[in-house]
Amino acid sequence: MAHHNFKSLTPVPSAKDFIDVILSKTQRKTPTVVHRGYKISRIRSFYIRKVKFTQSNYHERIGVILNEFPRLEEIHPFYADLINVLYSRDHYKLALGQLNTARNLIDGISKDYIRMIKYGDSLYRCKQLKRAALGRMCTLMKKMKASLGYLEQVRQHLSRLPDIDPSTRTLLITGYPNVGKSSFINKISRADVEVQNYAFTTKSLFVGHFDFHYHRWQVIDTPGILDHPLEDRNTIEMQAITALAHLNACVLFFLDISEECGYSIDKQVSLFHNIKPLFSNKPLVIVANKIDLKKPEDVEPDDQKLIQTMVKDGKAKIVPMSNVSEEGVHEVKTSACATLLDHLVQRKSRSKKAESILNRLTVQRPVKRDDKVRGTSIPASVLARRRAKKEGKSIPNVSLKTEKDLELEKGGPGVYNHDIRKYHLLKNSNWKYDVVPEILDGKNISDFIDPEIDRKLAALELEEEEEQRKWEQAQEALMEGADELQDEERDTLAKIKHKKSMLRQEQALNKSMNSARMPRSKVAPKSIQDLERELGDIGVDTKRAAKRSIAAAETRRSRRAKRRRADIAEEDMEIEGKGGKVARSLSRAPSKKRPRNETGFKDDAQKKKAEKIKKKAENKWKSEARKGEADRRYFNLMPKHLNSGKRGIGKTDRR
Repeated sequence: MAHHNFKSLTPVPSAKDFIDVILSKTQRKTPTVVHRGYKISRIRSFYIRKVKFTQSNYHERIGVILNEFPRLEEIHPFYADLINVLYSRDHYKLALGQLNTARNLIDGISKDYIRMIKYGDSLYRCKQLKRAALGRMCTLMKKMKASLGYLEQVRQHLSRLPDIDPSTRTLLITGYPNVGKSSFINKISRADVEVQNYAFTTKSLFVGHFDFHYHRWQVIDTPGILDHPLEDRNTIEMQAITALAHLNACVLFFLDISEECGYSIDKQVSLFHNIKPLFSNKPLVIVANKIDLKKPEDVEPDDQKLIQTMVKDGKAKIVPMSNVSEEGVHEVKTSACATLLDHLVQRKSRSKKAESILNRLTVQRPVKRDDKVRGTSIPASVLARRRAKKEGKSIPNVSLKTEKDLELEKGGPGVYNHDIRKYHLLKNSNWKYDVVPEILDGKNISDFIDPEIDRKLAALELEEEEEQRKWEQAQEALMEGADELQDEERDTLAKIKHKKSMLRQEQALNKSMNSARMPRSKVAPKSIQDLERELGDIGVDTKRAAKRSIAAAETRRSRRAKRRRADIAEEDMEIEGKGGKVARSLSRAPSKKRPRNETGFKDDAQKKKAEKIKKKAENKWKSEARKGEADRRYFNLMPKHLNSGKRGIGKTDRR
């Protein structure tokens, strides 16, 4: 069962504040400017966004309230019954149910009106639909005024409830009013409960904490209970009954044997038997309080018999105590804690978990491994002191020098270095200050020394010299053989060299051909006369080439003329009018699209008037240093660095 933190509940606003918060957030977080000249789709999305945003805010805020308030079916039965006693379970669930219904209705309103806005045909119709949707949502929240106010009162009261942990070790104090319950909790814990000499000083549950056997315990002080039927008990008494019914605790029933509380022992015993079924399976301690006013042995015999009926079943014990003299206070606390611990251990041992835990525990006992006697080892100096003490001899008081004393004698910190080798336990004490060799892979450096290293090194050098001599001989033989080529071999060698040179020349030519050529646009055109002069210099007849050039030029000119006449024929257009067909002038340039800011005007006067209206409309947002009509930034109208610290008529020495 999860432990609920009632102090972290979010405050519940009133209906008016709820509406103001939602509508102001809608105004701040959504666009606020729309014009009738916009497309109808843009106008619809503008108002749909406002309706959706308002609905989502309502849904989110109501959802936070519903999720944070505890569900009675999910919390501990003690808290569920306590809420029922304090606030009425039906009223509590009804308030949360109304909020949940309101949230669903708001979602339905949003869905219906968004569907209608999608078919709005004008800005006015869309605006009225948006206004109706927000109005119905706000009207619905106004009807939740009573539920919201009730939940806020419940939240405030829940935050003031003590933090009771139903699963921890607990002592529960109960009894008639004014029998010393609050005084006892103040004595044994850090609680500070009001104590007065009249009944019902304590009207609610109070919690204190103390430590016992290195564990944290909680002790709960309950209001006094009167001896009458359950249906006649009020809210104050029902809090104590709820704690007795649901908390697994050790019950301390306080009994005022002096009867100073205003109730006789007979009535107190009758109350005990009346509420005994509430703690039938719980450890019980009966505290005979106020023994400073009346001793237990001074109680009337009839009253003593009544008191003994409380413990006749053997499950409870009576412990005398006095809050004034503090006699028996510690015994009551110790007895109650020990009784509860024994009860918890017995309950766990009877459960099924105990068997699984015991099966995993193993107790190991040491076993004697041999018959060898191993006695104690006592230093010789200690034995000598013992003998001297028995013989009555004086024992010289020899004070050993510590490392601190040696440090002070030999220069102090930073100068003296502690000698840790003198404490080494070695077979030979002379080995303490030997140089310890370095160890690598479990071997000392001496393990890597070979006594025949010099002989092996000389043999290796002789082998290398022999290999070098053989290689030089092979190279000399190869060079001598190259000079004794035959005639066929010389011819083949010459052909190979020639082929290599040809390949080099071909590669050089290919490399020059791969370079970028100069484009024709960069070469100056040459006339026919220049061409005839250059070709004549090298002995080429240019008459036929000149004729071909002239014929090609005439062909190109005729083709351009035909193409031009065809284009003119295609561009002729017919205009219906008085004059019939009119051909377009050859000097007319092709048409161009007019700019968008010049279309739609019948003359220049109308265009100038439109520009004037445009500039007048831009003056408002330009004067506010805005980028356009959609720029809705809120600037800091009163910056602190420009408006603070101004010098007035008065003094300025404080600056």
